[in-house]
Amino acid sequence: MHSPASLNRRTVLMAVAATVAAPALRAQTLPRTIRLVVPFPPGGSPDILARALQPRLAAALGVNVVIDNKPGAGGSLGATDVARSAPNGATLLMGHTGTLAVNPAIYPGLAYDPQKSFAPIAWVARVPNVLVINASLPITSLKQLIERAKAQPGQLTHASGGNGSAAHIAFEYLKQRAGMFMLHIPYRGTAPSITDVIGGRVDCTFTGAPAVLPHVQGGRLRALAVSSPQRLPALPNVPTVAESGYPGFEADQWYGIVGPAGMPPDLVARLNAEINAALVHPEVLEPLTREGATPMPSKPQDFAALIAREIPRWAEVVRIGNVKPS
Repeated sequence: MHSPASLNRRTVLMAVAATVAAPALRAQTLPRTIRLVVPFPPGGSPDILARALQPRLAAALGVNVVIDNKPGAGGSLGATDVARSAPNGATLLMGHTGTLAVNPAIYPGLAYDPQKSFAPIAWVARVPNVLVINASLPITSLKQLIERAKAQPGQLTHASGGNGSAAHIAFEYLKQRAGMFMLHIPYRGTAPSITDVIGGRVDCTFTGAPAVLPHVQGGRLRALAVSSPQRLPALPNVPTVAESGYPGFEADQWYGIVGPAGMPPDLVARLNAEINAALVHPEVLEPLTREGATPMPSKPQDFAALIAREIPRWAEVVRIGNVKPS
């Protein structure tokens, strides 16, 4: 028979244990459906990465994961939707360079703050931009492209998935480094911009590897350079921009998942762990690598630090280029 004192101690210990276990129990309570907002049209790198991650993440979490393409205003419409959602894990954003680092410099009345409106969850991947041209153009190197652009200012054109998009800003950075001018032709999404480069209506684009690799490998586009510090394994014969005469050049896109600010830390930790595990699973790792993406499993604070570093960097490129919203 237990004494009153031992019962009190036992009750206290059980209460403490229950309190400690509560976050873990809450972490298991996920919504039945998670809406992963991709703030761009289908066919671009954010959409490709989200759909590669979707099946494995849904299986690991035991919930439905639905991709919701919500394009507009350089990704701002989809990002604003997520920022205003309940912080319960039901609505997440596939954020990237544009939505989380470039847009604050382009849209002064932005309805969200990249650092205050979101809870960083997981850095998903780095994706090199690949500078590609219409295969019929008699240009075989970045040097030749830049020389022609300087000799005929404004005669060559470059496409992007929209004004202020990551592809636009990457090319703007290249123009600033090279001291050249090309006319920018913005589209409503990456896929139609690539279609028009293939069709010869625009000369080139500098966009994410997943969206252009099939066309390079199929001979419809010619790759001249990649934005990463190292060559892309899928394109071992294509030099980096740095190798092509611009040391230190790096303009990769990056992607990561965030939720609305105020998400419980245990929920963020659960999602982070499952996303990181999915990124190294062969079902996800192999297609991502094949598409030219480098998975970046890491802690939420690492992704938060990346966002903080990139905001001032791209703000300077936007300022020098006088980039304005459409």
